[in-house]
Amino acid sequence: MKIAIIEDEYLASSYLKSILEQQDILQITEITLLKSVKEAVAFFTQNNVDLAFMDVHLGDGKSLEIFEKATVSCPVIFITAYDSYAISVFKHFTIDYLLKPFEEQELLEALIKFKKIKDSFNSDNTLQSLVALENPETSKIQRHFLVNYGYKLISVNEAEITYFAASGKHLFIYLKSGSSYLYNNTLTDIINNLDPFIFFKINRKYIVNRNSIKEVVKHSTQKIELILTVPAVENDPIILSKKEINNFKNWLDQ
Repeated sequence: MKIAIIEDEYLASSYLKSILEQQDILQITEITLLKSVKEAVAFFTQNNVDLAFMDVHLGDGKSLEIFEKATVSCPVIFITAYDSYAISVFKHFTIDYLLKPFEEQELLEALIKFKKIKDSFNSDNTLQSLVALENPETSKIQRHFLVNYGYKLISVNEAEITYFAASGKHLFIYLKSGSSYLYNNTLTDIINNLDPFIFFKINRKYIVNRNSIKEVVKHSTQKIELILTVPAVENDPIILSKKEINNFKNWLDQ
């Protein structure tokens, strides 16, 4: 398997390369280091690889330019400094992303994910993600949510929402007032319509509004519990997914 790393920071590319050389998830035969849009375009014009790691912003331009000037048909794992909108896009379109500074375990998890879904990879999604990043104004952030209440239809404003909770095949909206409504969508789909500054998907069951977080309880480095202003469904503790801990901390720090 051949891999390309497109990264203009020497320490970052060296760190990534060293982990790839030592891991045993993928059998890698060659790693090519590229540090600019110009080098990447020249490389992909004549070569291809099985997997690429690509920084979104390079010293001489943006990675979107590489796709505009050359054919990149392999899966891409993006490397990015924190940006809430970027992460929302990457979660929706790409195999995975690495948030700087990333840990070795995060890279290994990305490789495992790549190995599982590489056969169903669609290169159009990669380009779509970059186009969406370049045109955030075209993304449709949903501010109001239409729900049924008896014989009435109620439009719920995002500011009223404490959290979204999945229960079986159903999705419910919980409000600051304590009311809850069935909403015709799924947790996976709705997260892509929400304002990433306001809402965060903390695990497979909950999306929370930052203004509804009353306390963040750190039980250990790998176990964080959220206490919300409105009690959780069935009073179950709301535990943050281990994979989202670093992203969650950065999100809170905005």
